[in-house]
Amino acid sequence: MEREERRVQEYYTIDVAHILSYIWKHAWAVVLSGVLAALIGLLTALFIMDPIYSADVRLYVNINASAQDDPNFTITPSDLTAAKSLVKTCGTILTGRSTLERVIEQAELDCSWKDLAKMITYESSNDTEIMRIVVTCDDPYVASRIANTIAEVLPQRIEEIVAGTSMELVDAAEPDLDKVGPSGLKYTVLGGMLGGVLIVLVLIVLAMMDDTIHDDEYVVRTYDYPILGKVPDLMSTGGRSYGYYSRSHEADRGKGA
Repeated sequence: MEREERRVQEYYTIDVAHILSYIWKHAWAVVLSGVLAALIGLLTALFIMDPIYSADVRLYVNINASAQDDPNFTITPSDLTAAKSLVKTCGTILTGRSTLERVIEQAELDCSWKDLAKMITYESSNDTEIMRIVVTCDDPYVASRIANTIAEVLPQRIEEIVAGTSMELVDAAEPDLDKVGPSGLKYTVLGGMLGGVLIVLVLIVLAMMDDTIHDDEYVVRTYDYPILGKVPDLMSTGGRSYGYYSRSHEADRGKGA
């Protein structure tokens, strides 16, 4: 009874050493799978995926537009700090439906405002009051046109919504024919890692499903049965002889030679 209970308990035990040994014996498969997956990732990035281009425009955020005509007007550090924080407000207004619909109409685009919003990112340039707007799409000339249209529409929207605030163009966008994505290196590394991980998972499953008795220690450890004897490998005895079968087998090999 005790023996049967032990057999049941051991049946659900995961032999980590066996799994690691199984993976190590098939290390060539892990390496091969990783290399092939990395190659597939590289080819996908270079020849299958559409290239992505970007164009950026820079706008200066001024929170004291109405006071600039005053001869005693000066910009204080608090004004610069407020202008930096206002960049987030301008970004929220930029990605709103009303602003983007104006951009679509003026730039003559064939997309929805939600699709256009996915193409636009913004940030404070070097933590200053200058707002940098980046547009990415699969055409460098379209990206440039969208960015310059935003530079025309956004200042109008800011003046309508935020009283006393204006935006001035610092740098207009120009078409950049150097693609920004997809990155061949990124997809190569991701492909190699994914291929290696997948084949390791497969090997772990195969190792756990392997119920072959590999040695006498497995029998003792799993079933608690004593080993009464071993059957020698008659085909590979290392020069030792086991009676009639071995002698006749060696004679047949000698005739064949």
